[in-house]
Amino acid sequence: MSDVLAVRGASLSFGDRTLWRDLGLTVHAGEFVAVLGANGSGKTSLLRAILGQQPLDAGTIEVAGHPARRGDRALGYVPQQRIAARGIGVRGRDLVTMGVDGHRFGLPIPSRATREKVDAAIASVGAQATAGRPFGSLSGGEQQRLRVAQAVAGDPAVLRCGEPLSSLDLHHQKVIASIIDERRRLAGTAVLFVTHDINPVLDMVDRVLYLAQGGFTVGTADEVLRSDVLSELYRTRVEVIRTGGRVVVAGIPDHGEHHV
Repeated sequence: MSDVLAVRGASLSFGDRTLWRDLGLTVHAGEFVAVLGANGSGKTSLLRAILGQQPLDAGTIEVAGHPARRGDRALGYVPQQRIAARGIGVRGRDLVTMGVDGHRFGLPIPSRATREKVDAAIASVGAQATAGRPFGSLSGGEQQRLRVAQAVAGDPAVLRCGEPLSSLDLHHQKVIASIIDERRRLAGTAVLFVTHDINPVLDMVDRVLYLAQGGFTVGTADEVLRSDVLSELYRTRVEVIRTGGRVVVAGIPDHGEHHV
């Protein structure tokens, strides 16, 4: 199994606050890795570093065999769901086209090869019925489908997902998570999935990277989401409760309780 992302000895601090130190993570093609941690633990900063937007204090990051860099076509990105303004007349299809050629809306006229890639990406998320409509007129779930299509249209090796299920109802959380999971299974795309709540993707995840208190731990969900493991990571008592098929982490300093 080939490695498509390698983080080695990575450290990042802001002032006197260390987000993470000596972070090591290797992600294989087709692997689904969830990145967890309380607010301020450095999840988003890790995504920025992988994209070459955040310099490290130490260590290296390689994507598909080369150093992390801005504008890397080996990386796709699915952002948080935010409802676009209804006045935006850009079609969903135009948004997806940007994932192939990266140009501004409407420039230039897409080539036949680009149109075929766009068609395939739209079909892969089941958005054929909405892609021709103004993006701002679509529901949150419909918009997020097309953001996933945009992210995969360029056939990336790694799909970075930054809280992609936020603001979606439970039905659309399951739909979007399933679309992302199906993509990695069929195309071998690695998924780095940043989230506050692992429960919608718990059955899909191969490994978990948990960031806390300047440290980290990596392993399967059963290995990481345990009271003893997280208590050691946070250096205080943390309770991991499993109930009704869900995981709840309680007692995190300054953050109370949350569903990881």
